[in-house]
Amino acid sequence: MKLSRRLETIASFVPEGSTVADIGTDHGYIPIHLVQEGKAKHAIAMDVRKGPLLRAQAHIHEAGLEAHVEVRLSDGLLKLEQNEADCVVIAGMGGELIIHILEEGRGLWEGIPHWVLSPHSELDKVRRFLEEQEFFTWRETMIKEDGKFYTVMGINRTNKAGEKDNREISYRYGRSLLESKDPVLKEYLKKRRGTAGADHERAF
Repeated sequence: MKLSRRLETIASFVPEGSTVADIGTDHGYIPIHLVQEGKAKHAIAMDVRKGPLLRAQAHIHEAGLEAHVEVRLSDGLLKLEQNEADCVVIAGMGGELIIHILEEGRGLWEGIPHWVLSPHSELDKVRRFLEEQEFFTWRETMIKEDGKFYTVMGINRTNKAGEKDNREISYRYGRSLLESKDPVLKEYLKKRRGTAGADHERAF
């Protein structure tokens, strides 16, 4: 299955051999792609709405993957059981909703080593929440597709949340993106220059 650049980037963060739960799966493209590419052994496509799940189910059937990708009606992580997945993808929604989903699924945190997040908004709030809850961001990238900017984060749980960095710039734009001088972030900052204050000038 051919994915958009955004979805392909999200899928690239999933470790090889994972059992994946895709929260807010919509059309089910990511789970289907991961299984087809042999990157995931099994996947659970989860959504709070029946409509998207029916679409995902149809696409799974077309791909002949009913034995490898299951669909599940679930509000966030609520219908995911312990040890059912070792990687969770939460993408395509606002940052506040991602935080809410993570909080509601707090009981699963320690049993899931890999998380892939792609918030469409409130990135500073998501980063602050992750640091406060001792998640570690091991990889982060920013892409541009159809004129829009998207951030993808790979996170996991750790007893060392990394060095405390309370600068608002890091919360807003991502420490790893800033440190790597990510070229897409640089383009994003240039586009926004003058609309949100002088921190754009200091970021690089």
